[in-house]
Amino acid sequence: MSVVSVGDIAMAITVTPGSAEATTARVRAVAAAIAAAAIPGVVDIVASPERVTVAYAPLRIAGIDALRQAITTAVAAAREAATAARHHEVPVWYGGQWGPDFDEVCRLHGLDRKGLITIHTQPEYLVQAVGFMPGFAYLGGLDPRLATPRRSTPRTTVPVGSVGIGGSQTGVYPFTGPGGWNIIGRSPVRLFDPRRRDAALLAVGDRVRFVDAGPDAAAGWSDQEPIVPRPVAGGEQVISVIKPGLYATIQDLGRPGHRSAGVPLSGAADGDALRIANLLVGNPEHAAGIEFTLLGPELRFDRDAIVAVGGGDFPGLPSWRPVRIAAGTLVTLGHAVRGCRGVLAVAGGVRVEPTLDSRSTFPPARWGGLVGLPLVAGDRIPVGSECRAVEPAAGRDIRMAIELATPGEPGVLRLIPGEHAEAFGDAIWSATHRVSSRSDRMGMRLEGAALHCTARASTAMASIAVFPGTVQVPPDGNPIVLLADAQTIGGYPVIGHVITADLPRAAQLRPGDTVRWRKSSLDEAHAALREREGRIAALRESLTARRGGAAGNGS
Repeated sequence: MSVVSVGDIAMAITVTPGSAEATTARVRAVAAAIAAAAIPGVVDIVASPERVTVAYAPLRIAGIDALRQAITTAVAAAREAATAARHHEVPVWYGGQWGPDFDEVCRLHGLDRKGLITIHTQPEYLVQAVGFMPGFAYLGGLDPRLATPRRSTPRTTVPVGSVGIGGSQTGVYPFTGPGGWNIIGRSPVRLFDPRRRDAALLAVGDRVRFVDAGPDAAAGWSDQEPIVPRPVAGGEQVISVIKPGLYATIQDLGRPGHRSAGVPLSGAADGDALRIANLLVGNPEHAAGIEFTLLGPELRFDRDAIVAVGGGDFPGLPSWRPVRIAAGTLVTLGHAVRGCRGVLAVAGGVRVEPTLDSRSTFPPARWGGLVGLPLVAGDRIPVGSECRAVEPAAGRDIRMAIELATPGEPGVLRLIPGEHAEAFGDAIWSATHRVSSRSDRMGMRLEGAALHCTARASTAMASIAVFPGTVQVPPDGNPIVLLADAQTIGGYPVIGHVITADLPRAAQLRPGDTVRWRKSSLDEAHAALREREGRIAALRESLTARRGGAAGNGS
C-alpha cells in the first residue's frame, strides 16, 4: 500500500490490487480501520476502486508527518474481515416506460427482452464505490455481454430509481438528476434517506442482486417527487422574499463527515465570507445565512434586524460592516459590482431545520434550506427570535474584514499538481482560461485554452475521490474547478487542486474573468491557510474584546 497527499486537505491510500472482490475487501477494511482509529483532524473517509481517500482539516492535525504515520499505523492493523458484507435484493421493472434504452441495449447486443433481463438479474453485484450523488453505488460484476458505452449525449434529467448500465458497471439513480448511463428499468427502492441511521442503503463491499418484479408490480407507483408546502415561520423574526435574485439559497459551512455515503460538502461557496459576516453581527461563524449569485434578492424585514453582507460588492448594502435594519424596511441588494457571490448574515442566524448536521441547501436531493430548493418570491425565512444588540464594528474591524476580502494577484489561483498533471505537460502553467457562464455551485467551468494529454492518459480511469478545489479535465479539454456542491467521486483526469486558501477567491470569479495557474506546494498551501486563519482569528478577538463577550467560532 502507498500513502500520498491529495491537494492540501487529503491523503490517498492505494491498496495492492487483486481480484475485484479481494481489492474491494481490502478497501473496505482499510476504511474501517482508519475510522476506528479516530485520528484527530480526519473529517471524512471515502472508499473508491483500489483506494481510500482520507480528508483532513489542516489546522486540526498534529502535522502532516504525524498524520501520515497515524494513517500508516491504522492501515497496518486493517483486517479484511473487519466488517461483514450485507446482501440486498432490488426489484426492477424492466423496459417499457421505465426503461427508455432497454430496446436499444437489446438491439446492440442481439438479445430479446427475456435474454437481457436474465443476464442482468443473474449476477450478484459488488458495490465498489458510492458517490456521484448521495447513495449512488457503482456496481461491479456486470456480465460482459451487457457492457454498453455511455450515451454520447447525457440526459439532463434521469428519473429517481432509474436502473442503468454505464460501460462495465450498473447501478440505480437515488435521485432525479442528469446522467449518461443507458436506462433499462426502474426500481422503487429508496437508496438514500437522511432520516435513517445509515442514510445510504448500500455501502462499499455490499452485494446486490436485481430481481425482475414484472410490469404489474408498478401499478399505482409514481416517480413524481411530492410537493412539500413551503413553511411559514411563526413566532420568530422573519425575512420575506419579494424577489429572490439569482440562485439564492440558505447555506452554512456545509456537512462534512458524510462523504462516504456520497454526500457533497455543500455550504457557502465562499465560506470565509460567511464566517466574517457572521462575526460582524455577533453570530457563531457556522450560522446559516443567505447566499446569492450576481444578482442579490429583494427582501422585506418584518422586524428589526442587524445584518452584514460579505463576498462580492452589492449596491443595496455596504459590505463588511453590520447594518441595523428597521422593521418594515425593503432592501434591494441589486447587481454585483465586484465579485460573483454575496452572503447575507443576520443576527440570530437563519433557523431552518438541519439535515445531516447542516442547514445548507442541496437542491439535487432537496435537502436543507426551506424545502431543499433555491428561494422564490413569497418565501418567509425564519431567523433568530430577537434582534440582539451588537456593538457596531469599529473602523479597525472593518479594515480587517476588507483586507481579508481583498484578493491576491487577480485571476491567479495556486494549484498543487494532481496525479494526472504530467500527462498534460507544461501547457497547464502557460494556459489562460476564461470563466464560462455555464458555471454553478457544483463547478466553475473554464474555456479558451483547451488542455490535451501529451502522454497516454486513461479515459477509462477508475473513479477517484474529488473535493472542492479539485480541477478535472473532461474530454473537451476545458478544465472544471469543483466547488461547494461537487460530487464526491469523479472519473475525469485530475490536473491539480486549488489550495484551500484560494477557494474563496475562486468562488468570486465571474463569467468572463480570466484564470491562470501558479504551481504551489503542500507547505505553501498550509502556510497560506494558517496565515488566513490567523487574520480571521485577529478579527474575532478584536470584536470579542470590544463587545465584552465570547464571539462564536466555526467549531
